[in-house]
Amino acid sequence: MTQITSARVIKYNLAARIFHWIGALLIVLAWFLAQQGEDYLSLHKSIGVSFLIWTMLRIANRVFTKDPTPLPVSKIYTVIANVVHLALYVAMIVMPLTAFLASMYGGYGVNVFGIISISGFKIPNTELADRLIDWHTDIVWPMLLIFVAAHIIGALYHQFILKDHILSRMR
Repeated sequence: MTQITSARVIKYNLAARIFHWIGALLIVLAWFLAQQGEDYLSLHKSIGVSFLIWTMLRIANRVFTKDPTPLPVSKIYTVIANVVHLALYVAMIVMPLTAFLASMYGGYGVNVFGIISISGFKIPNTELADRLIDWHTDIVWPMLLIFVAAHIIGALYHQFILKDHILSRMR
């Protein structure tokens, strides 16, 4: 499951590393497409549904595979890391889910890359759809950014202050 490199760094399994980096790429891609306007909304939705599925598969991988031995750090760092990771996973599920439900309640549905077409609800609830899209853009997105930033800052702190080669575990 884990590999030891010449620097004696125990890595996450290959699937975990792929899930991590492709998930990050999907977040950036979804954000980029959202900035491009209405013409790219369908592709943005497709990426969002893909990200939701990807995240669920990532969680399954995390449940069914063993993580490398935790780094020896103080209890407070471990608690902070666990809280940030849990918050990230929650945000990574809630972010696409709020948009998906907003689209469904708006009566629009979602077309996933032209392969799967999911019709919107026959009786739209535009008030709920508007509330969900507000949550998606005004609450969950900033929360996701905050937790991604905390994750990156923690990784950089480990790498450059604690010098424990944490970045090598996810390469």
